[in-house]
Amino acid sequence: MTTTPVGAAARPESTTTMLDVRALKKVYEGRGRSVEAVRDLTFTVGSGELVCIVGPSGAGKTTLLRCIAGLLDSTSGEVVLEGERVTGPPRGMAVVFQEYGRSLFPWMTVRQNVELPLKEKKVPKAGRRRLVEDALEAVGLSDVHGAHPWQLSGGMQQRVAIARAVAYEPHLLLMDEPFAAVDAQTRADLEDLVRSLWRRLGVTVLFVTHDIDESVYLGERVVVLSNSPTVVLEDVVIDLPDERDQLTTRSLPRFAELRAHVYELVQRAKSGQRPAPQSA
Repeated sequence: MTTTPVGAAARPESTTTMLDVRALKKVYEGRGRSVEAVRDLTFTVGSGELVCIVGPSGAGKTTLLRCIAGLLDSTSGEVVLEGERVTGPPRGMAVVFQEYGRSLFPWMTVRQNVELPLKEKKVPKAGRRRLVEDALEAVGLSDVHGAHPWQLSGGMQQRVAIARAVAYEPHLLLMDEPFAAVDAQTRADLEDLVRSLWRRLGVTVLFVTHDIDESVYLGERVVVLSNSPTVVLEDVVIDLPDERDQLTTRSLPRFAELRAHVYELVQRAKSGQRPAPQSA
């Protein structure tokens, strides 16, 4: 269920479901005991939406993302992308990880790093060239295409990782705490980059973060997870203006209200609060 804090006007929901997480459960078995990481996760992401996921540490965000990406089998439930059940890494999905240094090959140039997944996708050479050039221009790195990752700052390396994901032309872009390792100013710039690319390309984005302010600034919705074993504590509509900037948006009274609401939910999750049972 999507809830809207007092005073908020819900956005019209997307008519097409891109991602459908249905009663997802994950239990880890080992050394004679079971650990229930995810109990019952159910939510949808509409085509073209930008949805953020937050929750306390250990809430199962990484487990959820790995199940969505087809990198981890669920114990029960299912993940459906564009009407197809996910049983392995889907071709219509790209992932941007937190540890950008490990996701880039240091012996390859920026251009070669961005181009690599396109070669595996068997995109013709001319098409690869166009996609790489467009992606690097979109993230503001056209002038460093011949550099190697180790010659770039952390923020620029993460832009390379984003460019690689964009060039792949995914239908769904998963972002796993992608800005956690950069400084505050770079983080703000990258947040604005994601919003810009999302609006420009129309891609669906699922963005996992520990940062409550970031989730409210970026998202159209914020899905707040409970403590482990994980369920959805609340699905919050973010009714901020579509045009956002770091100074104006974060100064809005409504931003402060939404930020306080999500913060309170995360604190409740830390204390072990679960969602109220639904009436029949």
